[in-house]
Amino acid sequence: MDKNLIQRTISGIVYVAVIILCTTPLGAQLINSISPDLVKQEYLYYGLITLLLGVGSWECFKIMKFGNGYERWIVFPLVIFIFYIFSKRYFHFDFFFDFRISEILALLLIVIAVVTLFKYPNELYFDSGKLIFTVIYVALPFSFALGLPKFSRFDDTFSLEVLFLFILIWSSDTFAYLTGKFFGKHKMAPKISPKKTWEGYIGGVVLTLVLSYFVEHYHPDLRGNWMVVGFLVAAFAPVGDLVESQLKRNFGVKDSGNIIPGHGGVLDRLDSFLICVPVVYLYFILEKFI
Repeated sequence: MDKNLIQRTISGIVYVAVIILCTTPLGAQLINSISPDLVKQEYLYYGLITLLLGVGSWECFKIMKFGNGYERWIVFPLVIFIFYIFSKRYFHFDFFFDFRISEILALLLIVIAVVTLFKYPNELYFDSGKLIFTVIYVALPFSFALGLPKFSRFDDTFSLEVLFLFILIWSSDTFAYLTGKFFGKHKMAPKISPKKTWEGYIGGVVLTLVLSYFVEHYHPDLRGNWMVVGFLVAAFAPVGDLVESQLKRNFGVKDSGNIIPGHGGVLDRLDSFLICVPVVYLYFILEKFI
């Protein structure tokens, strides 16, 4: 058997296992079965997001090849500061999904960063542009991810929004790949991602909607309507992949890193997640007004 395939399979299983243990009550239950009351699930999830933020920020920093200006020295303090603000809200149960101007502006900044990447890439060759893009592209999505799950310290509950978000993203990628492989004829963005087709995109949307129906049916306790979430994930997950592909293409990089053997870096694995999180977060805000 191909050694690369074995490596990819093992690292993929470990990656999925870590996601499941850190986004469901299973992680805390497993650890506390060895040593009672050692950890709360919300701390495992926070640790996961913090780790992904740290590695993702470093990968983006390396991809964009910062110069020797002051920007390279303040990018990580800015990332940490923004994450700290959201961390305070996370531990004080302050994610109410109200219409806050600051949150809407932060979400708008992500849109502006993506548009800049595709329409005005020359702006990102300046260290100031690299600084702003890194903070917006990495720090904000991971910070918003802290607001997706609900948990209670009184009865040790932890909701499953993030787990099912990952599952829908994985299903969207898988269904789009399979549909595109067998039926794909019309290229979606040949210069950025040659293998993506519109047939694959449509297949990913349809089949992910089918899966999201079962999520909504069997988990009515989740925040929002998951048929809507499934559509948003299937529609925007490919955008996340295109964004990261364009970023690497602009700076002549093949992979964002190698922390996951055979799969690349954190940004390679979580490119769809970085775009889907803000979109789903915005939906949860708007859903309260519908």
